[in-house]
Amino acid sequence: MSELYKVTDSLFISNSGSACKKELLIQEGVTCCINVSMQQPFPNFNLRTLRVPVFDHPLQNLSDHFEECADLIESTITGGGKCLVYCKNGRSRSATICLAYLMKHKKLSLGDAFQRLMCLVPCRWLKQQDQ
Repeated sequence: MSELYKVTDSLFISNSGSACKKELLIQEGVTCCINVSMQQPFPNFNLRTLRVPVFDHPLQNLSDHFEECADLIESTITGGGKCLVYCKNGRSRSATICLAYLMKHKKLSLGDAFQRLMCLVPCRWLKQQDQ
């Protein structure tokens, strides 16, 4: 994965390498980044940021962060901005946060939200443990 993938008009998902490409983020109008990792870097310019300090491990509890992340995405979008959610590989952790947003604020079922992500890059997103 070497770019940003559009989940909605104002929500993107990616890996940490693409998330740190300043020109790409500016081009797409990204104003907020949610970094779902313990140690991946943030983009090196003035953006609103949130780190969700979790490891990529099946026993890691992401659900404690669903509300905060989904609400930050929604407030960014309603404020006219765009949000990028990323983790090291741009798969399970970041996709799970996007699912939480789609379910809470777009009122999609888990199945519909999952299908939306799978259509972006089939067989790329959620690892087996997240299905």
